[in-house]
Amino acid sequence: MIVHQAYRFALDPTPAQARALSAHCGATRFAFNWGLALVKAVMDQREAEAGYGIAPEDLTPPLHWSPPALRKVWNRTKDEVAPWWAECSKESYSSGLARALSNWSASRNGKRAGRPMGFPRFKSKRRASRSCRFTTGPIRVEADCRHVTLPTSGRIRTHESTRKLARRIDAGTARVLSATIRCEGGRWFCSSTCEVNRSDPPPAQPHAVIGVDLGVTHLAVLSRPLLGISDATGFVPNPRHLAHASAELRRRSRTVSRKQGPDKRNGDRPPRRWERANQHRNRVHHRVANLRRDGLHKLTTALAAEFGTIAVEDLNVAGMMRNRRVARAIADAGFAEIRRQLAYKVRWRGSRLLVADRWFPSSKTCSGCGAVKAKLPLHVRVFRCEPCGLKIDRDLNASRNLAKMVSCATGTGEAGDLGSLSPKGRGADRKTHSTWAGGCEAFTSHRATGSVEDRTILHSGVMPCRCGPDMVCR
Repeated sequence: MIVHQAYRFALDPTPAQARALSAHCGATRFAFNWGLALVKAVMDQREAEAGYGIAPEDLTPPLHWSPPALRKVWNRTKDEVAPWWAECSKESYSSGLARALSNWSASRNGKRAGRPMGFPRFKSKRRASRSCRFTTGPIRVEADCRHVTLPTSGRIRTHESTRKLARRIDAGTARVLSATIRCEGGRWFCSSTCEVNRSDPPPAQPHAVIGVDLGVTHLAVLSRPLLGISDATGFVPNPRHLAHASAELRRRSRTVSRKQGPDKRNGDRPPRRWERANQHRNRVHHRVANLRRDGLHKLTTALAAEFGTIAVEDLNVAGMMRNRRVARAIADAGFAEIRRQLAYKVRWRGSRLLVADRWFPSSKTCSGCGAVKAKLPLHVRVFRCEPCGLKIDRDLNASRNLAKMVSCATGTGEAGDLGSLSPKGRGADRKTHSTWAGGCEAFTSHRATGSVEDRTILHSGVMPCRCGPDMVCR
């Protein structure tokens, strides 16, 4: 399987090389602001001329804001706009003429998925992240596995060994396409985007199914235990990296607040003491992010390497973050990152990831008899089933229901598409209705309305129904 994969390595540049990398990032920011100002000036001019009653054909010619079009304008005017442009690689200016305007236009026209994107804003020298992307020129990993070569900057030593990528390049299974430098937490990183021919082994249990229920008390609850990741009952502990670092973050933040910071009114640079204190605080945030990312990679890699089918829920993380009582804990857990990593790791292994519908009642359904509760408040952590007497942890019950759902899923695995046998999702303003638990083991999350045929299909969709195809569960 040929995929695009990035290999990220920390760098140990010399002071001269660090200044060169910072100059390239500054050139990228300058090119971005120049292109945005040019496009904005033309748009404002056309709008003003239209307000004067000028005919549309006599207005100032529009300026195409695609990166190739802006690059042509830059090449014609770079000697006047930036006489020092030769000090940096031409790739820094090309990466600065980003696709922000094209993405904004696509979002406004409905061609870009996700939230509506606002008009791009100018990048500040102090607040904008420092990054630059190289696509041409000398971009390679040296044979000694301790250096990388970048345009203009030359040979830079890496903080860690690059043998993982160097071995693939020597074997002919990887090819470097581009490299991106970035400064995070006071350290420089180089991320090499490569075209990799992966041949990962299949999962150890290709026919096994596991349900994963994410939470705050426990990071994940698995329907079956996983050696080295969970305990004997399937609970994966939540490390709570941000909570453990909160005391140090408060101390660092107090140190920063007690020093004179940058003056936004006149643009004066902050004192060196404030910059050092701010760097120390940023390093704490960076360490928390690294610890969280490392733990999530270990969890998702173990799941993809062991099981052939993984079932998760389509969580409304944005809506959950609106609850101020649990917002910090949810952000610290990284629910969206777990699903993102699972999405591409299962493809490498040849397994599949199934995402349950957002309104699938995994917590309200009994994993033993299939009865559905009408309500289950969040503070109730133990699920008790009245018809069969099952008493089980709420999250463990949800993970087992997700695993049972997979047996009849025939769709693509994307959220809301579990095939024709999945239950219809209820609206946000509709409650889950339970049914008579004595004659059916079906998962029922719909209203008991509609024709006999519709209700029979819905009931028999997720689990077999003992009532028969010609009967309706009451």
